[in-house]
Amino acid sequence: MKCLKIITFSLFSILMVSCKKKPEIMTDNPTLTSATPVSVAFPTDTLSINNDISINATATYLLKSDVKSNATGYITNVRIKLGDNVRRGQFLFSVQTKESRALGSTINNLDPSFRFSGVTSVSCPATGFVNSLNHQIGDYVQEGEILAGITDASSFGLVMNVPYEYHEMLINNKNLEITLPDGKTIHGHIAKLLPAVDPISQTEKVLVKPNENVSVPENLIVNIHLKQQDNSTGLFVQKSAVLTDEMQTKFWIMKLKDNSTAVKVEIVKGTENEKYVQIISGNINLKDRIITSGNYGLVNNSKVHIVD
Repeated sequence: MKCLKIITFSLFSILMVSCKKKPEIMTDNPTLTSATPVSVAFPTDTLSINNDISINATATYLLKSDVKSNATGYITNVRIKLGDNVRRGQFLFSVQTKESRALGSTINNLDPSFRFSGVTSVSCPATGFVNSLNHQIGDYVQEGEILAGITDASSFGLVMNVPYEYHEMLINNKNLEITLPDGKTIHGHIAKLLPAVDPISQTEKVLVKPNENVSVPENLIVNIHLKQQDNSTGLFVQKSAVLTDEMQTKFWIMKLKDNSTAVKVEIVKGTENEKYVQIISGNINLKDRIITSGNYGLVNNSKVHIVD
């Protein structure tokens, strides 16, 4: 019985000791885990960011005209083929009315002074090339029926959809570099900005005209380079260091006030690339330690500890 009491007393003593030690362990943990682990880096002023962008554009002809029959009758002459270059006013078709075909030369035999032929000429409405040919000699057509299609060469341009955030770049780029798929480079200029943006993609349509006469097939996709103004001066921080709100209207970074405290510094961004962001204004200098990882969710005066 004594042995049983001794064993019971010993177990009770062990339990009391363990219960007393637990609060010590619990009080130690907060001091170890309350500080957020972060990585830091110094700003730099030696970068020169090339913020040029390239945007795809599609070759297109904005104006296309229809060649229409000016009488009801039979086509007696066709002077064009598909793909031919044509000029405005050029003779394209002859159409003989059904009445003149029925009468034949009867009227002229009765009185040659009438000089009746019943044949009308159809001329080209624009300078360009033939994109479609719908009829051939002998076809019967109605007045107003489309005989052929003409693409207006003067309406050629390159249409690109540009995000509105690059609107200033469009205004500042007077001479654009255009790269064709075969590697050839030509130059062009912005002819027109459509005063509307797409409601979903928030892009605006831009028409670019080549500076020289070039033969570019319709629907060809080319590459147009937009050059950014030189913004190479100032401080740069790593892109991961820059934080923003949900609307992306305010930006800030977290820097170290001392070895264990992070403070919030609001900034104004400049140019940027995939790695660095230019800081136009903000209370930072080259000696500040900027938090580059572990900064998400930190508030002003957050406790941190630096990790390698």
